[in-house]
Amino acid sequence: MTPPLAAPSPASFAVDEGAYVGLVERLVDARVDSIGALGSTGNYAYLSRSERARIAELTVEAAGGVPVVVGVSALSTRDVLAHVADAQRAGASGVLLAPMSYQRLTQEEAFGLYETVAAELSVPLVVYDNPTTTGFTFTLELHGRIAELPGVTSIKIPPVPTSPDAARATLAHYREHVSNVVTLGVSGDGSAAAGLLSGCDAWYSVLAGVLPRECQALTLAARAGDSVTAHAISARFAPLWELFATHGSLRVVTAVAEVLGLIGSGSLPHPVRGLDAVGRRAVLRALEAAGVVEG
Repeated sequence: MTPPLAAPSPASFAVDEGAYVGLVERLVDARVDSIGALGSTGNYAYLSRSERARIAELTVEAAGGVPVVVGVSALSTRDVLAHVADAQRAGASGVLLAPMSYQRLTQEEAFGLYETVAAELSVPLVVYDNPTTTGFTFTLELHGRIAELPGVTSIKIPPVPTSPDAARATLAHYREHVSNVVTLGVSGDGSAAAGLLSGCDAWYSVLAGVLPRECQALTLAARAGDSVTAHAISARFAPLWELFATHGSLRVVTAVAEVLGLIGSGSLPHPVRGLDAVGRRAVLRALEAAGVVEG
């Protein structure tokens, strides 16, 4: 469950450590299962090595024993290994790695990345399959090969279909190549209920970084097999899922954090910019519809 970073000024980007620690403590208070730092919502690609190392340290310290998974993705294997060293030094419980690149990677090159990183790890490795952002598409065969590497314990998969039958079929295809020893965690918050109810082992959530209690309630309902409650909670946030699809989850969840007063305005590193006034009003209406804020 990944909190977004906050910065006081987009013109001279700097991490607002106080606001960030407050977000992490909010997750701890909600008793989340784990905390993700430096994922896509954490803007890892825009931060220097020293900034990322500092965020890893802050997260582990503020987490108070809640497992922390730290993103270590970078353009080169050299830099990935440097981030791996920093994450392990900070006390991370695991690392999250996407095949991030400028030159599009081949399947074999991606496997080589994970093979090299797995050999250097003393903590579990989560594979981050995010084709929309990275431009890289895993084959199921590649997932199967990577899943056999030492230390690989989970795959963060793209959104599953919201249809129960289609979601179960999607997971069955994964399981034809990936053993049950490696967990499958759904991403794409709008399909979280469908994924968890259809057999996903975890939910790697964006929204939980700012609304952990609501997302925790959905997770617990799904784990208990209570599809009515899980789908009802998800339906409350349908307008927000639509905004995720339109504007991207990063900009929308940042606006949510700003509306709730969790971070200051202008919190994204340029050239990325937040939603305009129209978009922010749409976010506010979505939060009102979900019962998060009063209209």
